[in-house]
Amino acid sequence: MKRRSVWMAGLAAAAGAAGVGAALWRQQAQSEMPSTATAFWRRGFDGPHNERIELADFRGRPLLVNFWATWCPPCVEELPLLNAFYQAHAAQGWQVVGLAVDQVEAVRGFMGKLPLAFPVGMAGFAGIELSRELGNPNGGLPFTVVFGSDGAVQHRRVGPVTADDLALWVQGA
Repeated sequence: MKRRSVWMAGLAAAAGAAGVGAALWRQQAQSEMPSTATAFWRRGFDGPHNERIELADFRGRPLLVNFWATWCPPCVEELPLLNAFYQAHAAQGWQVVGLAVDQVEAVRGFMGKLPLAFPVGMAGFAGIELSRELGNPNGGLPFTVVFGSDGAVQHRRVGPVTADDLALWVQGA
């Protein structure tokens, strides 16, 4: 009987330590997110036509960032929807930035066929890692993240966005 009591006490101590460890991990994960968002706002990208895009210029208003590539069929399919969203909501302060996980020549050719009203930055393959930092665990494309006016992440979506997603995000802004 005494052995069982010792074993139960050890089990309770291990469970308590695991709970404390989980709480510390959650606290660390939450404290890392603001630094990730802060680092995001310090970034800049060259555009496909050698223009410079500084993300800090978009701070203070809602921002939808879409990671895409010309070789990604769902990405290409959602771009007209994102373009229409930007054109319809820019007057209300919304900004859209596309970050192309692609090569400059491919993006230039694509945009020659489908001009986009919103700025596009050339993230290259490093864009996959940036998308992971922003909450895209597998680095899949397309990936969309929405920042509020305060600069904090409000929404994330792996896979193509829908008109319903966009409507919901506008309501929550």
